[in-house]
Amino acid sequence: MDTKTTALPYDVEAVRRDFPILAQQVYGRPLVYLDNAASAQKPKAVIEAMSHAMETGYANVHRGLHYMANVATEGFEAARATVRDFLNAGSTDEIVFTRNATAAYNLVADCFGRMGGEHGIGEGDEIVLSIMEHHSNIVPWHYLRERKGAVIKWVPVSDEGEFLFEEYEKLLGPRTKMVAVTQMSNALGTITPMGAIIEAAHARGIPVLVDGAQSAVHMEVDVRALDADFFVMTGHKLYGPTGIGVLYGKKAWLDRMPPFEGGGEMIETVTTDGVTYNEPPHRFEAGTPAILEAIGLGAALRYMTALGRGNIVAHETMLRDYAKARLGEMNSIRLIGQARDKGAIFSFEMKGAHAHDVATVIDRQGVAVRAGTHCAMPLLQRFGVTSTCRASFGLYNTREEVDMLVDALRKAETLFA
Repeated sequence: MDTKTTALPYDVEAVRRDFPILAQQVYGRPLVYLDNAASAQKPKAVIEAMSHAMETGYANVHRGLHYMANVATEGFEAARATVRDFLNAGSTDEIVFTRNATAAYNLVADCFGRMGGEHGIGEGDEIVLSIMEHHSNIVPWHYLRERKGAVIKWVPVSDEGEFLFEEYEKLLGPRTKMVAVTQMSNALGTITPMGAIIEAAHARGIPVLVDGAQSAVHMEVDVRALDADFFVMTGHKLYGPTGIGVLYGKKAWLDRMPPFEGGGEMIETVTTDGVTYNEPPHRFEAGTPAILEAIGLGAALRYMTALGRGNIVAHETMLRDYAKARLGEMNSIRLIGQARDKGAIFSFEMKGAHAHDVATVIDRQGVAVRAGTHCAMPLLQRFGVTSTCRASFGLYNTREEVDMLVDALRKAETLFA
């Protein structure tokens, strides 16, 4: 990973003090939390922002005329502006709050499936995904396959887990209506050549949805520089709360897309004979939104920005390189996916042991990793495995925690030998 900004001294111990949960012990041992790709821990800035909103300025947003409603609305819309700045979007009108990343993928797939005309997705139309996609960016497109007769095309990866760009280009054709690809694999950490992916699709008039659930956490993202049509991220991986996600969409697309869900806020007028719909982004935010969660997400993004996103990238790159070297010392460990450009995410299996058993053993040493399919079954099938352990690092992890992971794995290695 390359940084866009000059890395300044990064005090990881000071960062760790911002996360109260990291001071805990589990089974009498220091907590080593390496499950960040699934969900990250929360800094005091997020906890305090949400608590403050509940204590001093909570009400429903947008439709009230009283003081508390105005305070809550200002906090909610300020969070939208923070997201716009974080992604370098052109306007807050291009920032849609969703329940999570999954809801955002479903929104785009559903709306394109109902759009009609040259951009709608119907029978025989093609959707290009990579074999690395998370299930949340697979299943909504399968809905269109089942219900509309759409066809899904799959971009393969190399034995190292690298996106095969030449194979991708071969899949783009006159019936391709959408490319939906991750910018960073949640299972392998592979970083895809997203700029080139988008450029190739746009040369053929094809829109691109970028799964940024991991990349927004670990990379500096600029949706305008990428020229992304859609970009998705989720709060709970960004050191924010659960229950809040983000869909960035170019205004030209959001303006022509039909609503996703019906209810309050997404309408202008309702009569017994018909409905007129609100303008984006509110057209896609039916009902009472996740007010406190949006405020918490805004606090999380400001926290990351204050640390310096280039600093975070540099710190995690150091952890990636160190962890790769230390895990490489273990003959019993098979690392799955060793792309040249990848984030600090490691899927691995231990010879002679099931991933669940390994994760359970090292948990007793205080080390938290995830074991299973990581919502990426097609990818695991590609590598001939049914489950793996995954250690994923974040802005508060340390070299010492890498050593503690390796020490715990060596104990497991002895047990399963």
